[in-house]
Amino acid sequence: MEKFTFNKVLTCISFLLFVLCLNNSESPVLAPHPLAVSAQQLIFKDERLAIVYPIIQAFKRRITEDPLNITGNWVGSDICNYKGLYCENPPDNISALALAGIDFNQFLLAAPTLEGFIDKLPDLAFFHANSNKFSGSVPDVSKLPYFYELDISNNVFSGAFPTPVISVKDLSYLDIRFNSFKGTVPPQIFEQALELLFINNNDFTATLPENFGSTPVLYLTLANNKLTGPIPRSIGNLNSTLIEVLLLNNKLSGCLPYEIGFLKELKVFDVENNILTGPLPRSLACLEKIELLNFANNLLYWEVPEELCALGNLANLSLSDNYFTKVGPVCRKLINNGVLNVRQNCIRDLPEQKSLLQCAEFYLKYIRFCPYPSTYKIIPCRPNAPRYNHWARSKKAPVIYKTLSRHKL
Repeated sequence: MEKFTFNKVLTCISFLLFVLCLNNSESPVLAPHPLAVSAQQLIFKDERLAIVYPIIQAFKRRITEDPLNITGNWVGSDICNYKGLYCENPPDNISALALAGIDFNQFLLAAPTLEGFIDKLPDLAFFHANSNKFSGSVPDVSKLPYFYELDISNNVFSGAFPTPVISVKDLSYLDIRFNSFKGTVPPQIFEQALELLFINNNDFTATLPENFGSTPVLYLTLANNKLTGPIPRSIGNLNSTLIEVLLLNNKLSGCLPYEIGFLKELKVFDVENNILTGPLPRSLACLEKIELLNFANNLLYWEVPEELCALGNLANLSLSDNYFTKVGPVCRKLINNGVLNVRQNCIRDLPEQKSLLQCAEFYLKYIRFCPYPSTYKIIPCRPNAPRYNHWARSKKAPVIYKTLSRHKL
């Protein structure tokens, strides 16, 4: 009897020890994921925020540098108060609350990739991340129904043009300047309904495509690349939209198209430091709103059109370091007023010009005649071409040169 009782006691003790071992087990198979536990315990303002919470936390763990401690308050369920994240009522349900935008401008964050983050946020409309250290592939955000603005400027992206952006149906703002992208610029990007396109300060080497003028862009910066070939005549199709364009510091060649004169909203046009040649088309006299024209350091020649110098809004006309030979009295007035710069040309009675030998060599060896020569004398907005008219004037200051700075606009 005593032996039987003693055996029963041993059996009970063994069972209890087994149960305790199970309860205290640290086996990764049995233990729930700590993130899943915390997400289950949190209360969110909307189910849409609960869905994106684990995506945000996963990206937080992926960040390798956060010198400003931006993600320090990325704790808890109040996602709309996370620094850099912005919530709004989504278009498909105005009573709901969703993560609509991300602004990481100048946060100095570093992460090896953005994939698995912004492309997984179903209600995201914009992503701004100027001046960080993001790299890897640009995520495909084409499946996000509300997405329309992408700014990844001044990061460390490299490789080919980020072609996933071509499939973003409603993209209106694309800023990829100050990275290390290279190769061609796909023509499809000029088919999108963009308002701003900034791809300057990369290493693109393509020619400008024939459909260059197919996007209704307002502000366009392609400066500081290695783009080649002529400026397409299709630029004239931007006559009702294009306000400011920077093409400086490339390798553009050929003659200036007459169609530039159709750009009735144009205020800034800068093609400094290319290898453009030919005369200035007199159609430039139709740029009634133009404030800044920069053709410096090219291979342009012959006379400077008086009609161009007569434009009333013109505040800065730079023609330095070309091969012009003549300026009339209207243009000379601009020279005296500091508006027109014609230094280092071939105008014999003005100071600081090229030598006679330099000018003679150019005109004997390097001058090239342009196609459609008759168009260079036409001023399409004059009475003999009634389909073009003069337009209202504006004194608003140029803004696009800010894109030549690394930081946010």
